Amino acid sequence: MNGAQTDWGLLFFSSSGRLARFPFLIGVCAVMAALLLFENAVPEILRGLTAFVVYPGLLFVSACLLSKRLHDRGRSGWWAALVLLAFALVWPTPTGLRGLFLLVVLWAIVELGVMTGEEGSNRFGPNPLKAAA
Repeated sequence: MNGAQTDWGLLFFSSSGRLARFPFLIGVCAVMAALLLFENAVPEILRGLTAFVVYPGLLFVSACLLSKRLHDRGRSGWWAALVLLAFALVWPTPTGLRGLFLLVVLWAIVELGVMTGEEGSNRFGPNPLKAAA
């Protein structure tokens, strides 16, 4: 899934396969922008009426993005559950014991946003960068 041929449906709604860093970061920015827009621009009464649809949707999309990126790093997509739980506990500000989950979020930032994927194919599929070349 390279930048020139990104399938947006697969990017946001599929958890199978692998995902390179750049499309992952674009997807994370889009999800964060949607979350910030919903929480800061939508009136509180409307937010209360629509939160049961918006938050699960953002959670699903985030799980798909995280799973594919974890696959690219050779890890099970189930690690996304820990990352999402940690993010939910530190959002919007880490306080008290929830601050410990900040370490998980920091690990995820380094592991998924900084480090490269595994070279060659792995059990989750071919290298997305090699497939794009």
